[in-house]
Amino acid sequence: MSAPTAAETRRLGVETTGIEIIDEAERTAAPRDLFWPWFAANVSVFGISYAAFVLQFGISVWQGAVVTVLGIVVSFLLCGLVAVAGKRGSAPTMILSRASFGVVGQKVPGVISWLVSIGWETFLAILAVLATSTIFTRLGWGGGTGTKVVAAVLVAALIVAASVAGYHVIMRMQSVLTWLTGLVTVLFVVVAAGNIDWSAVQAVPGGPPQAVVGAFVMLMTGFGLGWINIAADWSRYQRRDAAGGAIVLWNTIGGAVAPVLLVLFGLLLAASDETVLQGIPNDPIGTLATVLPTWFLVPFLVAVILSLVSGAVLGIYSSGLTLLSLGVRVPRPAAAAVDGVILTLGTIWVVFFTQNFLGPFQSFLITLGVPLAAWAGIFIADLALRRRDYDAGPDGERALFDASGRYGAWDWISIATMVLASVVGWGLVVNGFASDASWNNWQGYLLEPLGLGTFVTAADGGPYWDGAWPYSNIGVLLAFAIGFVVTGLARRPKVRRQERAAGERTAESVPA
Repeated sequence: MSAPTAAETRRLGVETTGIEIIDEAERTAAPRDLFWPWFAANVSVFGISYAAFVLQFGISVWQGAVVTVLGIVVSFLLCGLVAVAGKRGSAPTMILSRASFGVVGQKVPGVISWLVSIGWETFLAILAVLATSTIFTRLGWGGGTGTKVVAAVLVAALIVAASVAGYHVIMRMQSVLTWLTGLVTVLFVVVAAGNIDWSAVQAVPGGPPQAVVGAFVMLMTGFGLGWINIAADWSRYQRRDAAGGAIVLWNTIGGAVAPVLLVLFGLLLAASDETVLQGIPNDPIGTLATVLPTWFLVPFLVAVILSLVSGAVLGIYSSGLTLLSLGVRVPRPAAAAVDGVILTLGTIWVVFFTQNFLGPFQSFLITLGVPLAAWAGIFIADLALRRRDYDAGPDGERALFDASGRYGAWDWISIATMVLASVVGWGLVVNGFASDASWNNWQGYLLEPLGLGTFVTAADGGPYWDGAWPYSNIGVLLAFAIGFVVTGLARRPKVRRQERAAGERTAESVPA
């Protein structure tokens, strides 16, 4: 039986297409359609919380404003570049990445991508449950175990149901959520604006360049780089004639415009209120709710849950595709459901059985950000080298699924580059949660040999890093740069050979 058409999928409500190449007739999306999923997933009041993390680097509001615009826009611009690959190959991101790493070798970054996706979506679900508990407590409705159980079930059910339904349902859902969450978020800004103290904003002292770089890297990692491994998943239905520049533009605008405005507002709010600044790291959503009148708490909670669910839906949909790319042989809806079970169990474990999750959880995700940045550099450089679509030539589509095809089983240059970039990157980032996640204090091993910082042990009042450079986390930027530069130089001959071979086969298939 043939796969359902787009019209049938919309009628049935469940997308059965998995990791295979999208049929030409199904590539009907326009670049502007990319605005909706990216905007809906990022127009969350949680974005305001990032402002407190920015200011805790010890920089001024004005320095924070500059890195907010640059960090968020640049990170989603990189997502836009990866999204171009979706149009050029009409397959999920991790399938297209086989051209860089080989059909089998792609499982190395694939596992990391799956862990990042499942981690972020669980993190968002946890925040939604805890936000419900906090706001119910403030309203006097009881925010204890019963509330958390119901919230966990409902949040998980919403996320799993949408991700199992698939692309077309998600796209429709996101276009609706964009307006709902956007409206309430605007109202939040209007209501909370009265808490801004301009004299306090201007009084925040500036920080050194290294702290500015650290805030820049944190924003890149927390926004665009957190999505970059799934960016092509949402552009694989783009028309063949869609302009690459338009795809980059709409992807960047959709992802960046809301977070930029929200973090900028958050900088003013956090600089004005010390309670907000200090409370966000431990309870991001609950702390933001403290500046609101009681009458606005219910719509605020609804907007928070919908926005966090919206982001988690994108993550779990793509993590299901990544699971399939790793060789798990189940239908796409089943793969999404498997990840949904993992998300639910993770949410229950953290909400009900752990005392402190934010530090260790974020430390784990930031650690994965280094190899993910290395992969992004390799993937984008490989994309830039290619002059043909991934499925150009009569055997092109098979090549992405055939280890004996022109992409091969393993690309040792890409794998070695990713390992090298990760080793260097981990050596130049530090665990920002040294007390809560002490198992991750192995990072930063190149800082002391290079004279860039000193690790202060618990015996001397630590653990923490002393010096201006450690918390700049330049290892993330270096990992990306190494991946991009080495790939651009070392893999150029191989990519040219692949494309010459594809061109020759195409020419042979054309009748005289």
